[in-house]
Amino acid sequence: MKKKKRILIIGESCRDVFVYCDTIRLAPDIPVPVLHVTKQTQNPGMAKNVERNVKALRQWCDIATNKNWRAITKTRFMHEKTPQAFFRVDSKHSYPRVNVKKIPLKKYDLVGISDYNKGFLAHDDIRYICKNHPSVFVDTKKRIGRFLDNAHYIKINKFEYDHSLPIPRNLDRKIICTRGGEGVSFRGKTYGVKSVEVKDVTGAGDSFFAALLVRFAETEDIKEAIAFANLCASQVVKRKGVSVIKRPKTIPETGNNSQR
Repeated sequence: MKKKKRILIIGESCRDVFVYCDTIRLAPDIPVPVLHVTKQTQNPGMAKNVERNVKALRQWCDIATNKNWRAITKTRFMHEKTPQAFFRVDSKHSYPRVNVKKIPLKKYDLVGISDYNKGFLAHDDIRYICKNHPSVFVDTKKRIGRFLDNAHYIKINKFEYDHSLPIPRNLDRKIICTRGGEGVSFRGKTYGVKSVEVKDVTGAGDSFFAALLVRFAETEDIKEAIAFANLCASQVVKRKGVSVIKRPKTIPETGNNSQR
């Protein structure tokens, strides 16, 4: 049996809390809806969400994250019957910076950086990781720059891509850009997605990144990994809250990608 490759996730984490509510009227004193809480769920968020999705796809995985992640919460108040969100409340906690030089990078076959730009990873930390490991995938909220010169691939969304313009050509060739219902663009090609009813996009980027890492570890084929990640992300947006990927029974073909 082929040995599974070892994956390490590096990034900051929190707890995602979802408070589902119903509302039937506005408050008489101020023009806001009166919320009636019906249920509440929670799950590990941010980098921990990437980790749990990697593990759900049956890949061996470790994580380097902030130890205080359970105390850090993002609480979303959601309408029970629709995808409508009322508001989000974030707890006020710091993300202590990681000492990347203490991470045994050579122990792992693939490193995924899930950087939410909260202070856990500085530019120099990401630069160091990319220089000292041959296969680093980066998902970052930072503006794209030369600190990513040695990254293997860079996963960002359309907003992050546009915010980083102009992007040096050597970095642009590494970028896998997710565009929601428009699919994913990579090196001038668009990898389309099937139209689905979207109920919640929270965590979809984490799910895509996790599936991308797993499939690349299995195949070392980035095109196949993108198609697989697309399929997995389409699966999770059909559910409310942050859900865990289930491995698709069939793997999509990569030969019908359209030009951008």
